Amino acid sequence: MSAPVKKVPIHLQSSQNRLLIKNGKVVNEDDASDADVYVEDGVIKQMGKNLIIPGGTRTIDARGKYVLPGGIDPHTHLDFQFFGTRTADTFYSGTKAAIAGGTTTIIDFVFPEKGESLLDTYYDYRQKAEGACCDYGFHVCVTHWSDRVKQEMELLTKEHGVNSFKMFMAYDFMLDDSELYCAFEQCKQLGALAQVHAENGPVLTENARRLLAKGVTGPEGHELSRPEEVEAEAVNRACVIAKQVDCPLYVVHVMSKSAAEALRRHAGGGRRTFGETLAAALGADGSQYKHQCFHHAAGHVLSPPLRPDTGTPVALMHHLADDVLQLTASDHCTFNKSQKEAGKGDFTKIPNGVNGVEDRMSVVWEKGVHAGILTPSRFVAVTSTNAAKLFNLYPRKGCIAVGSDADIVVWNPNATRTISAATHHQAVDFNIFEGMTCHGVPDYVIVNGRVCLDEGQLRVVEGYGRFVETPAYAPFVYNPDELESLKPAKVEHVEHADVFQKMQKVKLADDPCPTPTLPESHVAAATGRGHRPEGQRNIQESTFCLTEELDPDTKSSIRVTHPPGGRSSGFW
Repeated sequence: MSAPVKKVPIHLQSSQNRLLIKNGKVVNEDDASDADVYVEDGVIKQMGKNLIIPGGTRTIDARGKYVLPGGIDPHTHLDFQFFGTRTADTFYSGTKAAIAGGTTTIIDFVFPEKGESLLDTYYDYRQKAEGACCDYGFHVCVTHWSDRVKQEMELLTKEHGVNSFKMFMAYDFMLDDSELYCAFEQCKQLGALAQVHAENGPVLTENARRLLAKGVTGPEGHELSRPEEVEAEAVNRACVIAKQVDCPLYVVHVMSKSAAEALRRHAGGGRRTFGETLAAALGADGSQYKHQCFHHAAGHVLSPPLRPDTGTPVALMHHLADDVLQLTASDHCTFNKSQKEAGKGDFTKIPNGVNGVEDRMSVVWEKGVHAGILTPSRFVAVTSTNAAKLFNLYPRKGCIAVGSDADIVVWNPNATRTISAATHHQAVDFNIFEGMTCHGVPDYVIVNGRVCLDEGQLRVVEGYGRFVETPAYAPFVYNPDELESLKPAKVEHVEHADVFQKMQKVKLADDPCPTPTLPESHVAAATGRGHRPEGQRNIQESTFCLTEELDPDTKSSIRVTHPPGGRSSGFW
């Protein structure tokens, strides 16, 4: 069975195929410059000033605005069956909302049920995603371990454009440590990136049981059962296991200061560890779980949970600025109020997930750039470029450059919008950022050269998005020079007798006064009284002389020639 191939209608291929963006400041991860950008047939063709362009080209004036690479959201769950129900957002509604917020590519998760075929589920997701309005790729979740899973991972990597696999350390489909080891080892062999949901599943289960027994049944029990030290322990353990097989590791949704610090400790030294945090973690906190309204509190339930420490959002933003964390995602997994009610009376049954695919860019700009923590270039890195590099889409995506896909956002740093479920484009009836005013919104969003957000007016086309392959061995992840330095030194082991003989040879070569090795016929001479072969040193003789003044520059046990208290003529 092969994955479906979708062709973009001819009328869409030719629509708005020439576009000039003038007078804006082009911002990439490493620089910002004043330049015009000319787009034709979905690709950036020219950049600079005084460009020569064909007639009939549409012009967008970006004066006073930033021209940014389209956002890449590396963590979404659209049309996802979870907790016995299905998410509110489909690939159509979810990608429509993504475009409205400035995101032009998503990477969703293929999620097989425990025991199901990874390949069959992948084909199902390819069909479900055909309604997407923007480009999309896939990670694949490994919810169980077997030889068949190992083989299917290889096929997905080599034949279907998947270079990342996600393993869980919680829920009833988690892998144990030995299975994680095997999965990481397979990722390393395939040149894929291993991802982990880092929580200690058995501890969470016991914590929840104890809380429910004490009568704690509301949404506040969700965070109480999943304290941040349990998240941090799992991050540390995942890093340790990955280190054993030199496997690059990507920790999804880092939600606490402790987990970020655990990740920091494992970074560097040639090791490749990457951390993602969420718009939710940067724009909300765990105090919401104590809200008197069940719907409000349950609407904030996701895993790992938001933290009650109100300093966590700012701390995580600083970790993004300092490159302890490299990416921002939405983990967009939406359930309506009626679906969340399944957990009334038992917080463990509240479907986990929140919104964010539309709000991510504005929330990160507000809490990062507008707050003075991130530069515009770092904003581009954590919302687009780093994801493109990690999943081997760069420089096709993640930058404004000649030859790159024309996924472009004209960003107005002076405009504001107030987030609300009443006005957002996500198909959910609740928004965790309700009432937040964000400085910085997209005026125009161009997807593959087509203007899909036009002065705030959303004009998407269902099915316009394309599946994008994510090839293995991303250079940003698998740097050959660094990997070579990580290989352990090989030790040559030999038999004991050989070792003794080699030691004797080394001693004879290095010792200026070697002890002779005597033949068996002269064993009696070992006392020094036997015959001494010609040219061999008499070990009974000594070179020691009390009257000879030794060289103080070459003997470590010599006093200086004229020390305080008198001259020394020897050693002590």
